[in-house]
Amino acid sequence: MTNYKDFLKEQLENEEFKKEYDALEVEFSIIQAMLDARKAAGLTQKELAMRTGIAQADISKLENGNANPSLRTLQRLAEGLGMKLKVEFVPVGQ
Repeated sequence: MTNYKDFLKEQLENEEFKKEYDALEVEFSIIQAMLDARKAAGLTQKELAMRTGIAQADISKLENGNANPSLRTLQRLAEGLGMKLKVEFVPVGQ
């Protein structure tokens, strides 16, 4: 049985797949940052929902990649986590 990492490595050898995968990198990074911050704060989705006023179901959708958050939503999440949102532009290739 192939594990996920091996499967992904194999799929990334396909140029078209790699292009689509790379295009989603920013979304994956945001999702991972949200998950990491919430877990580091020791909060459940429900607790974060209570702090932010964002429905727990909506937080779940964001964390599962089934919704695109606005900057305002990201700010509310950051505030609920006791953090500050930072968005930056970096040169390609970094």
